[in-house]
Amino acid sequence: CGTDLGLLRTKAEPVGDGTYKLTGAKIFISAGEHDMADNIVHLVLARLPDAPAGSKGISLFAVPKFNVNADGSLGSRNGIYCGGLEHKMGIHGNATAQMVLEDAVGTLVGQPHRGLPAMFVMMNGARLGVGNQSLGLTQVAYENAVNYAKDRVQMRSLSGVKRADLPADPIIVHPDVRKMLLIARAYAEGARALVYYVAVELDKEHNHPDEAVRKESSDTVALLTPIVKAFITDNAWEATRHCQQVYGGHGFIHEWGMEQFVRDARINMIYEGTNTVQSLDLLGRKVLGDGGAKLTAFGKKIARFVKENADNEAMQEFTKPLADLGQKVQAFTMEIGMKGMQNPDEVGAAAVDYLRVVGHMVYAYLFARMAKIALDNQASGDKFYIAKLATARFYFAKLVPEVETAMITAKAGLKPLMEMDEALF
Repeated sequence: CGTDLGLLRTKAEPVGDGTYKLTGAKIFISAGEHDMADNIVHLVLARLPDAPAGSKGISLFAVPKFNVNADGSLGSRNGIYCGGLEHKMGIHGNATAQMVLEDAVGTLVGQPHRGLPAMFVMMNGARLGVGNQSLGLTQVAYENAVNYAKDRVQMRSLSGVKRADLPADPIIVHPDVRKMLLIARAYAEGARALVYYVAVELDKEHNHPDEAVRKESSDTVALLTPIVKAFITDNAWEATRHCQQVYGGHGFIHEWGMEQFVRDARINMIYEGTNTVQSLDLLGRKVLGDGGAKLTAFGKKIARFVKENADNEAMQEFTKPLADLGQKVQAFTMEIGMKGMQNPDEVGAAAVDYLRVVGHMVYAYLFARMAKIALDNQASGDKFYIAKLATARFYFAKLVPEVETAMITAKAGLKPLMEMDEALF
């Protein structure tokens, strides 16, 4: 069914003892079958006999590979089997399985016909996990590429010899090599700041004693989850490709390992809800769905930070473009929202560009916060803070300007996408 779960056909028949027998199939199940654990428990979506049509008629069931006895020991083999393994572009260390259910015994999770809300607890956690996966790929690709760029000698610097002791200069002296490395570094540092930020908000959502704070943190996590999933993974795809490019021809062969990072990064833009689905979720549900309340609340945090640093001259290079971006996002959101009210397909036409714009706003806010700490500590001479400032400056100068193009293409609207007749494709 992919994302359209209303098409689901797996059925669950009540047995009479509180359990159900499930018949159907699941595909693309990561680690769906393996011998690394004594048991595997699948969460399966299925329809009860009296289920209404569409996504509102789906229930969630726990289905183990081996049935579990009352004392916790493993019993008989359950009717869920691996029908095949997918041959994939990447993530070869993970068996992606096709699962077949034939009268498999399952236990209802939550309420009947309320499977989707229960499943999305797991799905949102998985989306945060996928963002972390791409952060890891960005970081490991960057570290490898930096080491290679410092070691590989090719040609001389355009501005003159930098290493007279070598027959050529290390490629890290070349501006475009540095650009590729800094793209990866900036996207890694921005992603790391974002996942830590969301982790703190998650802790507050679940554990803070003040109900108002829990609600605010819940809204923040909801707003930022599609950013973690889609923005980080899009950026990882770009970063790993740049890091592969640093290696030249060596990046294309297995020996150096860089091509694996590129292949592995590609799936993260697809699974746990494609990045287009994340973009629709951000714009349609998280922003327009509540009249912009969540986005406005986050915008107030940005405005408060800018105001707090209004008299800090050293921060102006970060706070001025951040404030400008915050205002542009507000106006941009209102314009897209008005067009969406006239034709909902306008939301679909703008969503991916919109996520890129909001993603950059979030990163710009976090980089500005990091820059403030780095400025406060740069007198110490600690190379960490010096590098952090340089990375923040690169991000604002070379990556934030993407928002201008994204807003222009989003505002171009639906017509360029839909005016060609289907028969002409």
